[in-house]
Amino acid sequence: MKQSEETYFNTVITPQSFARGLGLRELWQKRYLIWLFIKRDITVQFKQTIFGMGWYFISPLFSMFMYIIVFGRIAGIPTDDIPQPVFYLSGICLWEYFSECLTAVSNTFQSNAGLFGKVYFPRLVSPVSVVISKMFRFSLQLGTFIIVYLLFLFKGVNLCPTWYLLLFPVLVFMIQCLALGLGLIISSLTTKYKDLVNFFGVFVSLWMYATPIVYPLSYVTNPTLHKIMLFNPMTAIIETFKYGAYGAGEFSWTSLGYSAVIIFVLLFIGIAMFNRKQKYFIDTI
Repeated sequence: MKQSEETYFNTVITPQSFARGLGLRELWQKRYLIWLFIKRDITVQFKQTIFGMGWYFISPLFSMFMYIIVFGRIAGIPTDDIPQPVFYLSGICLWEYFSECLTAVSNTFQSNAGLFGKVYFPRLVSPVSVVISKMFRFSLQLGTFIIVYLLFLFKGVNLCPTWYLLLFPVLVFMIQCLALGLGLIISSLTTKYKDLVNFFGVFVSLWMYATPIVYPLSYVTNPTLHKIMLFNPMTAIIETFKYGAYGAGEFSWTSLGYSAVIIFVLLFIGIAMFNRKQKYFIDTI
């Protein structure tokens, strides 16, 4: 009689430690998973909806009309002689993409708790795929801005696009890295301290008003307050896009470089904290 053979498993899967790196090599090896997650996220967004992709056009237009009424008509805030629809839409598109990515990445552990507890794969796949999948909505909203922009341009409005508009892909990449890095930090903190979710929700809402979205940076005449606003990494991104799109606003390579440094520091810290938190995620969620 043949003896039964016993099978031994000696492979141990452990989270990526900070000492061994940030797990980017493993993330690249599993890049096909990112594509599967992107397809899932985009498909889920259109299930059981009435207007489907129409919401992506309605949302920025509705926000634009509200800003025109509240900040343009009632508050009388200037827009650097730029038509209000164009001015507001330029900020709305970038900010909504950033806030959507930041919120989704911040909820990575909570929204994927069931999946993370059953199967192993590089956990960074989930937040990275979210940031990329949100670009689908962003591209549609950006298309809305381009249509409105061209309408005013054909009407003879003096919009003067500059060569700095070529920096747009760099600006989008900076937004993605900022949302990913800060979102990973928030996600790591809120895994254990769940009441921080409410704080960060209010923080993101207030952050928009500390960014020149509904007003130009030139409207802030106080020198001290003006310098404080430049510490906001989103300020240089928004102002660079506006300066490239219609030649108004403030552009500085120094401010943009400062934003880039802050963003990549936050991204590095966020990935390190996220990888460290993986060890205790199932126990604390």
